[in-house]
Amino acid sequence: MYLLWPLLFLHVSAQHLTLYDDRLKQPKQEGRVRLVGDLPSSGRVEVYHDGQWGTVCDDGWELAEAQVVCRQLGFPGAISVKPGGQYGEGSGPIWLDDMNCKGSESSLSECSFKGWGVTDCSHKEDAGVDCETGKNITSNRQFSVDNSLGLSHDLGLLFDSGDGCDFRINVQDTSEEEELTFCVHKMILMFYPELNITNDSRNIAVNVSQTCHPHVSAFLRYLYTRQIDVSITSAQCLHQLAFIFGVKKLMEDVGRTFTLLLPEDNTFLTQVSMYEYGVRTGDLVLQENVLQYLSWNCEYLISSPVWSTISFHMMDALLQRSDLIVNDEAFLLEALETWIQDKGEEISSDQQASLLNHIRFLLIPVDKLYETQFSSSVLRQNHEKLYLTGLLRGFQFNALPFSKIRNQMDNMSSEYLSRIYTGDEWSVIINDTTVNYPYYHYGQNNRIQTFSTPAYPSALYREQKVQWKAQVFLSAQECSNYGMSCTSFPVARFYGYGNQERYTSTIRYSNRLILSCKYENNVFHVQDFKNSMAVVPNNSSMDLPNPCPDDYSFRFVVRPEYI
Repeated sequence: MYLLWPLLFLHVSAQHLTLYDDRLKQPKQEGRVRLVGDLPSSGRVEVYHDGQWGTVCDDGWELAEAQVVCRQLGFPGAISVKPGGQYGEGSGPIWLDDMNCKGSESSLSECSFKGWGVTDCSHKEDAGVDCETGKNITSNRQFSVDNSLGLSHDLGLLFDSGDGCDFRINVQDTSEEEELTFCVHKMILMFYPELNITNDSRNIAVNVSQTCHPHVSAFLRYLYTRQIDVSITSAQCLHQLAFIFGVKKLMEDVGRTFTLLLPEDNTFLTQVSMYEYGVRTGDLVLQENVLQYLSWNCEYLISSPVWSTISFHMMDALLQRSDLIVNDEAFLLEALETWIQDKGEEISSDQQASLLNHIRFLLIPVDKLYETQFSSSVLRQNHEKLYLTGLLRGFQFNALPFSKIRNQMDNMSSEYLSRIYTGDEWSVIINDTTVNYPYYHYGQNNRIQTFSTPAYPSALYREQKVQWKAQVFLSAQECSNYGMSCTSFPVARFYGYGNQERYTSTIRYSNRLILSCKYENNVFHVQDFKNSMAVVPNNSSMDLPNPCPDDYSFRFVVRPEYI
């Protein structure tokens, strides 16, 4: 399934909420853009500068420029450009001409252009765009948020009646063409200090996309009752309103519903947009949920076109994580080099060095570490000393016994900590999870796999093997056949035997079970083993919903760590 997140059709800004009295007008934001047309997602591009709206000439108007406009407005991206006044001729100044965007800018005014109002164009050349809005969400699933402290019913009735209201909230569309007015009680609003309501305040103006207007009343009622029903269709708007009004608890509660959207988009456009939105709104819960999902699906993210578009701060956050699922550390280094090459001058030398420091050279397989020393990558050229230092330490790690490097571990912490490496040397997959085999047909059961791994990634342990057995049980009878009692299914069992006991004083195994859709390359659940067992939770209790409940695979990953 494919879903793109429209991000409420607006760019998040603290300027969306303005206190004013009857003599003041609401300020507009310099550099804002809007689309003039029949639909909110397409139209003639206009930009606000020096107190008035103006158009953009189509000279140099290409997809990169369109991408910037659409993302500035909160859309995931652009579908096409519309040159030559296809959305009608504007009026007033032509503010921008000869645009030259990289495509990664956060606003159109950050791109290169002739200068404000410097142009040789006419309005017959006004530029337009078609933005990507994505698929409508039709799920009716709802959950209730209840942070009430008492009197919720009575306060709800007070909001509904409007009796004695003494404060007006004017809700305006960002295009300034639609407006709603609500009369509320100042005393209620004063419980929310972020609004800065004073005894002298009489009005508040809020800029909200017209798409969200139907949800404003329910949100305002929440300010009275601390209770609200949230659906997938209303979650985006309620989160935006909670951000504008500074209701952080509701932001966190609604942000959790966004996790339901994470497995829906295999292009990763939705997830990247959600993360950037979480950064702009300061929603740490949303940021963590997205980063966890992208970490689990890191290898697929790297192979997608979105990889080259992610921001520095997202890359920095990803590379610091130990729950990244990738083939090996060399694969991650190569992906970082590709990203830096694609970004070009957009990423500074200091930023490159910062990211390179997150690569765990010590855990790069020694044969690939050897090949890496002959690399002619941008990172190697720009940061040769740092790069060679990483290689040297990697070779030392592979050549020296643990007793020699133990004293240095506290200073290097995560450099020794394995990510979740899924190379064939360290993992095995069980795909057959739909057939119940008769208990006596052991030879036919494809839900049992045995394999061996080195005791540790270091070259010193390459020839010292540990044997592993991976099993998936679908019934109580299957568990009973192996002397176990199971009450919930499926159950995974993963244990080492043979030489494993020889290494318990220096090595522990924090193994992982990965669940992923067989045909959609979508990791939706990761868990560890407790006493060699992992009971797979049902769909309702998983952190993320299972998008393929009848057709998913089990990957067993060996994850050794020095103690």
